[in-house]
Amino acid sequence: MPPWLDMILRSLGLFILLILLMRVVGRKMAARLTYFDVVFAVCMGVIAAAITLHIVENLVYGLIALLTWGLSGIGLSYLILRSKWVRDLVHGREAVVIKHGKIMEDQLKKVRYTPEDLLQQLRSKQIFNVADVEFAVMESNGEINAVLKANRQPITPHDLGVSTSPQTGTQTVILDGNIMDEPLTTMGLNRGWLKTELDKIGVSPENVFIAQVDAMGELYIDLFDDAIQTPKPTTRQLLYTTLKKSKADLEAYALDTDDVQAKQLYQQCAKELASILYDVRPLLK
Repeated sequence: MPPWLDMILRSLGLFILLILLMRVVGRKMAARLTYFDVVFAVCMGVIAAAITLHIVENLVYGLIALLTWGLSGIGLSYLILRSKWVRDLVHGREAVVIKHGKIMEDQLKKVRYTPEDLLQQLRSKQIFNVADVEFAVMESNGEINAVLKANRQPITPHDLGVSTSPQTGTQTVILDGNIMDEPLTTMGLNRGWLKTELDKIGVSPENVFIAQVDAMGELYIDLFDDAIQTPKPTTRQLLYTTLKKSKADLEAYALDTDDVQAKQLYQQCAKELASILYDVRPLLK
């Protein structure tokens, strides 16, 4: 067999074997690597490269080494799932680095973290003033997660006493010119609705790079041709304006009529509509 063909076959075989081993080990490695995961992945790659380049001349010995590393990783992953002691031994434990606004210098020394490292991690969380932090913990992968003091946290609708409707999430309904039927069904929509919305702005699906529908049923599109400007969704703004106009009309009717009963009815309807406007304003503005 020619050497180049042998190298190609070895590379493809080891590539498939590594994919299978990584799948068995678990998806966590692809999501967020710990120090152990980095060492494990690098060693697996080095062994595979050594086998491919004939640094390990005996193919059987190379495969035994690769499988030994892979099966060891699988076994250790199982032990990590079953035992907290093993998890702490392999990945390390979380460390509190800021408590009640006070930096824990002893903990920083234990985890080999400099003040510059801490400040850099906080800045990555959009936190530029250490005095604003109530509590911060270093995770096993070295990332810092922090909680701001109560008077520094962003105001939420709950803080304002405003109720919001559940969000079903935004669904991508067109991708690279292809209509996605499953997301449309998830939103309770169909191709007919999508065609009607696209016809309103004079766009065909083939010219759409990405189209998404939000929880309020508004359609956002991005075209292949960036020079074409598409109109922004105005459905919610139009509905809010219509409700405000209806409220103003009811108040005007109440002022114009001389009938006491009709006046009271118009005023009552205007109050109810004002209450509705207050409730739906966060959703429509």
